[in-house]
Amino acid sequence: MAQDRLLPVKARDAPREGFPDLFGEAWLRDECAAALFSGQQTVLDEVIYGAPQSLLSVSGMSQWQVILWGSIMQGVYMVVSPALVQPFMRKVTGGDQVALGHTGNTGIALSGLVATLTRGKGTSKSTEDLNFPKGLGFLRDTTVVIALSMAVIYLIVGLFAGPTYIQSELSGGQNFVVYLIMLAATFSAGVFIILAGVRVVLAEIIPAFKGTSEKLVKNAKPALDVPIVFTFAPNAVLIGFLSSFVGGIVGMGVMIALGTTIIIPGVVAHFMTGAAAGVIGNGAGGRRGAVLGAFSNGLLITFLPLFLLPVLGDMGLSNATFSDSDYGVVGLFLGGLSSVGGQIALVVGIILSVVLLYVLTFLKRKQKVVETAEAATATK
Repeated sequence: MAQDRLLPVKARDAPREGFPDLFGEAWLRDECAAALFSGQQTVLDEVIYGAPQSLLSVSGMSQWQVILWGSIMQGVYMVVSPALVQPFMRKVTGGDQVALGHTGNTGIALSGLVATLTRGKGTSKSTEDLNFPKGLGFLRDTTVVIALSMAVIYLIVGLFAGPTYIQSELSGGQNFVVYLIMLAATFSAGVFIILAGVRVVLAEIIPAFKGTSEKLVKNAKPALDVPIVFTFAPNAVLIGFLSSFVGGIVGMGVMIALGTTIIIPGVVAHFMTGAAAGVIGNGAGGRRGAVLGAFSNGLLITFLPLFLLPVLGDMGLSNATFSDSDYGVVGLFLGGLSSVGGQIALVVGIILSVVLLYVLTFLKRKQKVVETAEAATATK
């Protein structure tokens, strides 16, 4: 399965100003999900999700209709999703050169909104302003902090699983404590490699995108995956992950109390989206924003999959769901249209989405022209 490849042709899905998403893995997952929600059983469905039937095939769409309307909806989503986060990205990056492209952007944007609403009149200090005693100066190294934090998490989970199970089923006889500590170190090393790769992306790929920005999609910004924000606030990465994971555990507790289907927090989903939510929350509202924003993201990606279950059940995927927030939002949108009006409602909803996108783009462009004229007048 090809991943992490830049496919600039996707920029054609965008209006003349926009945020073409350049992360190949996200496209692959989204296209599979789009086919799933749109109604085709494809090879990719079988390999990744094993989808026997999907939504629009039930509504009567043929293969060419699914390809047509699914591609249009996919293009709209891939432009709108980064735009939701961009106002908060500017606060993190200090500019407008790069956008965030990920299937968890709804939760990440919610983090920025919560951080903005909860920062109050005063200013909450940044997560990067944490002061450590001289004897704990090594904790300034993000790699060390992540390794220690993950070691604690793994050891707690390991105690619940039991040493006997770990050593017989997972570690191949290796001492369970040593095995779990090595897992934490491996996890931290992976994050270090991601951060190193982000620096390469910022230094090489963004300047290379200039030709696309000037010729293909005027004033476009590349939308890259969540690790792109990790280097701007490394402490917020860990704080966001832990806060989001706590939100997932709280959400799971609520589900247990209510007797609903239980969504177990996934470490990968909470790390990737929670870390980004922490960075965005920190940029919008400091430490308080990082904690509360990421916590809200954790709740969102816990309850959205629960709400999505009935839609997936209609497609023959009962007891299966998606973790990232955008899947829940788009899935509920398409599923709701299908349940209300079937094929006609789906087509009308997709067309209205395209019209709304271009209307908003036109109004935004007009607003920029007015602001530029006012600025020029003020300087005279």
